[in-house]
Amino acid sequence: MQSANAVRIDSHAVATLRYIRASMDAAASVAVPGSAGIAMGSIGVLATILSSTPGLREYWIGVWLMAAAVGGGVGFALMTRPASLRGLSLYGTPLRKFALGLFPALLGGAVMTAVHWSNGNVHAIPGTWLLFYGCALISASVSATRMIALMGASFVALGLAALLTPDRLHMLLLGAGFGGLHVLFGVLIGRKGHERQV
Repeated sequence: MQSANAVRIDSHAVATLRYIRASMDAAASVAVPGSAGIAMGSIGVLATILSSTPGLREYWIGVWLMAAAVGGGVGFALMTRPASLRGLSLYGTPLRKFALGLFPALLGGAVMTAVHWSNGNVHAIPGTWLLFYGCALISASVSATRMIALMGASFVALGLAALLTPDRLHMLLLGAGFGGLHVLFGVLIGRKGHERQV
């Protein structure tokens, strides 16, 4: 009898520890709001339209760099807003881990952009941006949801396609990634978050 009770208590303790661990893992993940993806995607769509306009076509790199700066700022603001509303510090939170996951690949993309630009290899820049951004999302997904990893993998696929396709398709692929994928996954993430609340 005693050994049977001990097994029951032991298995109950293991189940409780599993529950606590799962709760801590969930609390340690970043809740990326769908609104951040939709806002960043809208900026990407606008950049696609502007960089495809005949008068601005030759300035496409500047247009996209401006869009990246604005989109990054908007995305950061929308991601940090819930934490600031709750009065939480950003230092030491899962958001910091998410940012650290993004940073190395984004830095690599910036370095490779400079290398391509200085060597006159401009046609490789769109593929490089899509590829490195996808890698950044996959790395950052460790502290977020699986949906971020899927979005990252989609960016990687578009990046590889851009590196293998003619220049005339590059604006379309940039728009499909930084515009379309952001909006699509923003909607999916927002819907999933709404379902959790209901």
